[in-house]
Amino acid sequence: MTRTSTPASAEQHRDAMNEPRGVVTAILWASGWLAAIVAVAVTAISAASALRLTGVPDPGPLTTYGAPALTAIGEFAAAIALGSAVFAAFFVPPQASGVLDVGGYRAIRIAAASALTWSVSALLSMPFSASEVSGAPLAEAIRPANLLTAYGQVAEVRTWFWTAVFALVAAIIARMTLHWGPTIAVIAFSVFSLMPSALAGHSSSGGNHDVATNSLILHIIGATLWLGGLAAVVVYALADGRWRALAVRRFSRVAFWCILVVGASGVVNALVRVPLGDLFTDTYGRLVVAKVVALVVLGGLGAWHRRVTIAQLDADDKPSLFVRFGLVELAVFAATFGLAVGLSRTPPPLVDTTQISATENAIGYDLDGPPTFVRLLTEWRFDLIFGLAAIVLAVVYLRGVIRLRRRGDAWPVGRTVAWLLGCLLLLLATSSGLGRYAPAMFSIHMIAHMLLSMMVPVLLVLGGPVTLALRALPPAGRGNPPGPREWIQLGVHSAPSRILTHPLIAAVMFVGSFYVLYLGGLYESVVQYHAAHLLMNLHFLISGYIFYWLVIGIDPAPRQVSPVAKLGLVMASIPFHAFFGIALMMTTAVIAETYYRGLNLPWNYGLFDDQRVGGGIAWAAGEIPLVVVLLALFVQWQRSDTKQARRFDRNADRDHDADLGSYNEMLKELNKRG
Repeated sequence: MTRTSTPASAEQHRDAMNEPRGVVTAILWASGWLAAIVAVAVTAISAASALRLTGVPDPGPLTTYGAPALTAIGEFAAAIALGSAVFAAFFVPPQASGVLDVGGYRAIRIAAASALTWSVSALLSMPFSASEVSGAPLAEAIRPANLLTAYGQVAEVRTWFWTAVFALVAAIIARMTLHWGPTIAVIAFSVFSLMPSALAGHSSSGGNHDVATNSLILHIIGATLWLGGLAAVVVYALADGRWRALAVRRFSRVAFWCILVVGASGVVNALVRVPLGDLFTDTYGRLVVAKVVALVVLGGLGAWHRRVTIAQLDADDKPSLFVRFGLVELAVFAATFGLAVGLSRTPPPLVDTTQISATENAIGYDLDGPPTFVRLLTEWRFDLIFGLAAIVLAVVYLRGVIRLRRRGDAWPVGRTVAWLLGCLLLLLATSSGLGRYAPAMFSIHMIAHMLLSMMVPVLLVLGGPVTLALRALPPAGRGNPPGPREWIQLGVHSAPSRILTHPLIAAVMFVGSFYVLYLGGLYESVVQYHAAHLLMNLHFLISGYIFYWLVIGIDPAPRQVSPVAKLGLVMASIPFHAFFGIALMMTTAVIAETYYRGLNLPWNYGLFDDQRVGGGIAWAAGEIPLVVVLLALFVQWQRSDTKQARRFDRNADRDHDADLGSYNEMLKELNKRG
């Protein structure tokens, strides 16, 4: 009886879908073509003015209208790929074995097809971009020799190439995967495929391009996830999936934050690109207003869904109401995507670039003078990526602590203080005067580097965020779909975590990256790009966090390292880090001299001296956190010994020192024999 009931119980929790494949394909392609039609219509409004402003010859209607149509279809496919991958990972549960269930499996297959479509459209966009920039007909630009030349000379062509590469990797992983874990990689590469376009275009040049680019990154990710998630849940509800109510509720939470991110980032980006006086007088400004109206309509539809259709899904077996209004929302969203594509191809209002200094053109803003203590503390420029991350991390952590306190559970104050100090240092390193002057001076950059790779990760690790999350989040319960708590546990004990926390890999990532970046010539090659600064900051944080998680981590880790091994790892890294600082001070050439000279800062003429100061900072400041680590490791070692001694004492009390009695009897026996 037990043998027959177990499969029946397992089968009861399996997903069941009656997917109308032809209908789903028709809906997705129709939405993509709607986006393309809107993009072409918007382009037709601004094409003539764009050619006049750029001074490029007309490449012909095939390029003028084919490029936006192809871009719209590709970006719509990118949204479907990302949303479907997120759906498979988090909106519906996998089987108990970790294998994707029916709903997740079909979603990841849709993600694979969509990512492949995105990759192909990006490859086809390469000759279109070459044709647009050169003014040559598409038949000329598509020739291999001309396309290869364009790759070396035209940034847009390189942008589309790397977009195609990332999208193709996402498609391959999605096509091969059957388990839950690799869906995270599909999500990651889908996001990567959006970055080349986000880092190019109107927002990547001119004054305030740092704010414009950061806001555009948030805007694109939020809008893409919002559209893709909506399409995924509509398709799933259309197929009568078992977990449709759960999927819609989870998507509703994600969509709420996407709306906030898209709205706030869109406002910031528009304020940077468009003067308020041009919102209703310029073509670009009017398109911005139209996009705002469309987003308001989408937000209203989303709010209506939250109030009406989700409750209807719980009460009714047939999700007809949600599907009908979901299809309407999907159509409005597709049109909005097409509008966004047309907007990206419309030249913004002309600004007087003669007043933009070399410094502002390079880093996005001017500097009033040399860095002083007062300026480093008071001249803030909020970083929309890392500054916002610092605030969000602090708020989420405090929410977890408050939840524990309301439940009657204690949480060490020291861990809370450490986490909040880490968030504060992250905010200071990226958004205060330190973050403002870091792109312009090597010494200030090195201070920010040391904070991001040394101090911030130490404090965040000592905060024990994973332990807090596992205690604060409720367990899903046996037989229920996994939730955030289970996802965290799976992530901690996953194969990538085991690889990254290998002592050798963690140490090489942490210390070795210093040598590769600064002494290997990489920093000099990429310092002029805003994307490089974002990636450097991200690498500093991640590599530092992994290293210190392994050494002094409070949270559960995929690898158990003995205290002696931890101490050896720390002691081995100290000389390598110290030697890096010394080697930096002893260099005979200025790193990235062309870049720093091009800033034309009259008070920063001593580049070699500034570099030596940066090396001294790396040598001196790097030892402070390592000393803190040694102290923390000593305290943890002492506490571990104390717990072990208490455990031995409890065992002795239970068995009346049986081990000690046996030891004494052994000594007596040996004494008799002697």
